[in-house]
Amino acid sequence: MEAEVFIDIVREALGLVAILVSASIIPSLCVGLIVSVFQAATSINEQTLSFLPRLVVTVGALIFGAHWGLEKLMSFFRLIIELIPQSIG
Repeated sequence: MEAEVFIDIVREALGLVAILVSASIIPSLCVGLIVSVFQAATSINEQTLSFLPRLVVTVGALIFGAHWGLEKLMSFFRLIIELIPQSIG
C-alpha cells in the first residue's frame, strides 16, 4: 500500500477529531462569552458563576450529539476495517 493512503487516513482521523471536539466546545464557548458579557455589565466578579452554565451546556451538547458522533466514529471505523486487506496485500 502506498504512503498516500496512510496520509489520507490520518488526515481523515484528525478532521474527525476536530469536528467531534468542536461539537462540544463551541456551545461552551458561546455560553462562556454570554456569561462574561453579563458579568462585565453587572460588575459581578464571581469566578464560579460561569462554571455551572458551561458545564450544563457541554454535557447537554454531548448528550444530544452522542448519536451523531458515534455514527461518525463507526463509519470511520468501517473505513479502516475495509482498508485492512488492501494494506496487507
